[in-house]
Amino acid sequence: MTIKLANIGFGNIVAANRIIAIISPESAPIKRIIQEAREKGMLVDATYGRRTRAVIITDSDHVILSAVQPETVAHRLSGKGAAAETND
Repeated sequence: MTIKLANIGFGNIVAANRIIAIISPESAPIKRIIQEAREKGMLVDATYGRRTRAVIITDSDHVILSAVQPETVAHRLSGKGAAAETND
């Protein structure tokens, strides 16, 4: 089984096949999703204190905050950016 990993900035890596959406955090509904994930303990803040620029939603209902642009994360997922693969 091949697991594709995606770099989401500052050395943080997520399993690409678990990602459902990569979205911008500016809208009120997304801010609500972030707050609900924080209350449920399902929020992962990978921004290192920087401004949140991308919100990654996974199939396990985890919400991951990233300091890189959604376009950059998507570009990395497409295989043209910094990504890695591992075989199990």
